[in-house]
Amino acid sequence: MRNVFSLLLLFISAASFSQEFAVTGTITDENKNPLESATIYVEQIADSSLVTYTISEKDGNFLLKGNTEAEKLNLIVSYNGYAPHQQVVEIQKNILIESIQLQPMKNALDEVTLTASRAPITIKKDTLEFNAGSFDTRQDANLEELMKKLPGVEVDSDGNITVNGKPVSRILVNGKEFFGNDPKIATKNLPKEIIDKIQVTDTKTKSEEFTGKAGDPDNKTINIELKEDKNKGYFSRLTAGGGTDDRYELSGIGNYFKDDMRVSILASSNNINSSGFSFDEVFDMMGGNARRISFNSNGSFSINGNGFGSSGGITKSETAGFNFVNEWDNDMELSADYFYGRNDTETRTRVERENILPDSRYFTNSLSSSNLINDSHRANLRYEVEFDTLTKLSIAPRFNANIGTSFRDRNEETLDENMNLQNTSVIDEMEELNSADFSNNIDFIKRFGGRGSYLQIDVDHSHSKQENENIYFSQSIFANAPENDRVQDQLIDQDEKTNSFGAGISKRSVLGDELFLDLNYDFSTSKSRNTRNVFDAVDGNYVNFNELLSNDFEVRSFKHTPNAGVNYEGEVWRIDTEIGILSTTLKTDNFIDNVSFDNTYNNIFVDADIRYSIERSKSISLGYSTNADIPSVRQLQPVEDRTNPLNIVVGNPELEPTFNQRINFNFRNFDFATRSGFFGYMYANFTDNQVVATSSVEDFVRTTTYTNVDGVINGNLGGSYSKTFKKDARELRLRLRMNTGYNRNVGFINAVKYKSDQFNLSPGFQMTYAIDELLEINPGYTLNYNDISYDINSGRDQSYTNHALSLETTTYFPENVVFGNDISFNHYGNVAPGFDNTSLLWNMSLGYQFLKDNATLKVKVYDLLDQNVDTRRLVGDDYIQDVNNLVLQRYAMLSFTYKLSSFGGGKPPGKRGGRMIRM
Repeated sequence: MRNVFSLLLLFISAASFSQEFAVTGTITDENKNPLESATIYVEQIADSSLVTYTISEKDGNFLLKGNTEAEKLNLIVSYNGYAPHQQVVEIQKNILIESIQLQPMKNALDEVTLTASRAPITIKKDTLEFNAGSFDTRQDANLEELMKKLPGVEVDSDGNITVNGKPVSRILVNGKEFFGNDPKIATKNLPKEIIDKIQVTDTKTKSEEFTGKAGDPDNKTINIELKEDKNKGYFSRLTAGGGTDDRYELSGIGNYFKDDMRVSILASSNNINSSGFSFDEVFDMMGGNARRISFNSNGSFSINGNGFGSSGGITKSETAGFNFVNEWDNDMELSADYFYGRNDTETRTRVERENILPDSRYFTNSLSSSNLINDSHRANLRYEVEFDTLTKLSIAPRFNANIGTSFRDRNEETLDENMNLQNTSVIDEMEELNSADFSNNIDFIKRFGGRGSYLQIDVDHSHSKQENENIYFSQSIFANAPENDRVQDQLIDQDEKTNSFGAGISKRSVLGDELFLDLNYDFSTSKSRNTRNVFDAVDGNYVNFNELLSNDFEVRSFKHTPNAGVNYEGEVWRIDTEIGILSTTLKTDNFIDNVSFDNTYNNIFVDADIRYSIERSKSISLGYSTNADIPSVRQLQPVEDRTNPLNIVVGNPELEPTFNQRINFNFRNFDFATRSGFFGYMYANFTDNQVVATSSVEDFVRTTTYTNVDGVINGNLGGSYSKTFKKDARELRLRLRMNTGYNRNVGFINAVKYKSDQFNLSPGFQMTYAIDELLEINPGYTLNYNDISYDINSGRDQSYTNHALSLETTTYFPENVVFGNDISFNHYGNVAPGFDNTSLLWNMSLGYQFLKDNATLKVKVYDLLDQNVDTRRLVGDDYIQDVNNLVLQRYAMLSFTYKLSSFGGGKPPGKRGGRMIRM
């Protein structure tokens, strides 16, 4: 904390040499009507560098605060459709400007030419647009680093993005997806030098874009517009490195642009739990859990939804893929991508678990390890054609396949409350896994006129198949009942096939300006069949069919959702209502025992949201929705699963669908004048017919099945606050957050119904202090307090606190040298004896850039102090357990990276996005 105050003092003292100023005034049109969301900014006269900016309010008033050493600055006002206003202001503490009247842009008159800088921020009806050239970054920055400089934009240590508190779910490049639907591929790999504008809009589906229907206001899409002179050419990056303990990395990514066509390819191979595709010259490819404030390590990553690595362990991965996008003049568009991945993942897990019974407790300890080798293939294609301006058809097939082999072993023991050994088990198994699934979506839209009326028909179909062949061996020994000792030597052959079909029709009619009537009908059906054949070994051959543990089971579901709603989509008020019937039919058939189940459940269907925009960047929303979920085949299948002989699982074919009601509330406010923003949220889920485990324990062997219960509740309440201080080349960002969570769970143990209440409190803060082209410091702290109570055994109530501190520093001095340190310290509260309750992870990187910054030679050390651990405390409905996983530990690596790029095709824009405006 002392270091934080020192940084604040440094920031304040540095600012003392500058003069603070505040400019106030009013922006109106030629008729003196106030203009909301006009951009007002000041820049240096000498080099047009941006000093500060703000946005006008509803009444046209604005407040522009800043700090500068200059005596005079250029004041510029910009508003879409109007000629920009420019004047010179003399800097003093308070500057009052009379009303500024903007004149409409007259494109027909070109006698006068005015050269003006493009506004750093432009707000249109439904788009927030940033001019990339107005925000200073280091020369070789990528898109992620650029977005960290934008007001209201937050990028966390995992690369997740929020804009004014709203999550970003999609990133487009020139309106097209970049490597499928994974935004991190774009943020890590697009260099700032080719970016012209960053546009933020509400997330819309393809059909919403075509029909003009309002998108999701609480979810954002970012579109990256490339510079005209950079939209023809290519850029690529190649990295190779080797290190201690046989650690290595190889990766390459290339992108080719030509107008509306884009081709991208990538490939990598490494054994350091890395995706391999990052332009982060400081902390990239550092083991999957670098730059992270969390209570456990994670060796996983994904590309376009394709997972690599695992939730723990060490992975050697090999990946390759391509992406193709093109649009033709005849209104046809095609996008296609393919990814191949091969993972070799090793895991080791140690677990100590306390099991809570109504009147006692017992303990289980286990040590397990596994090795999974998996080959995966994923292909996606989307074809769209517009027959005319009112008719559109899209077809989007997908294919995914996995072929893998898994080796697993597990040693487990059970002890009573007095720590006396009751039983032990040893498990050893080898499993072959094969899965494939294909799906297709067809979407047809016909618009009627230009006011928003349309008819939409969509059809979905999917087919999946999974085959598992498991050679399973286990030996169980019971200390006090040797007659129960058992050896299982079996071949378990299990196949599961699922077919699903869905169809929907929607009709929107216009009732008035921004008022619509929506009629909808959705139908979906699914059929899953699981065949499980178990053969016991006889003289080493698996020939004895075990009817007790085998099953042939089928689940069919039918869901009908007719609904209607009156929706208003205004700029200030937005009201969405859909009310109807949710009818769910569930059928099960047990072909071996010749037992069937068939029932229909009817619930009310509601999906309603009310949103009020107090101002352009201040809004309140309230929502209520209902939903029903079908139980899984595993929960329904009435056959014993004894693959863990001390924990036997059997399904219940009479389960009912879960019915959920959700209430959510959000408040968002971002003030451009003060560079501060607040986001508050609340949601609560009330669940009836929740599918829960019901267990019985006999001779310390747990048998679990499933049942439905009412009264399950979970919810969250929290908020975040951010503020940015900008002083010439220095910038300070503060981010405070608070989250509280509550979960009421209901279950059964030994036929006794119980409730558990879990309360969580998690405050935290992060700070960024940066001096352009010199250094960046990011300290952070998170506290996580947990309180859990059980009504079946109040003596086992738990309270514990976890702490996480982080410090990330990056310096760019001397020139061409980048030095980075990433330190995270975790303290885990109340873990069992024998588990490490502290973890100190220190990653260090030293890079030298040369050949015009296209080449980087880097030395990096992961886990410098060799103290990285993965320890967690997990609390369930009737248990408390501590877990320790195998993680990647210390290694050093020397790597070389080279970037190639070539662009052409147009005249580059002027400095800072300057443009010629003809009047």
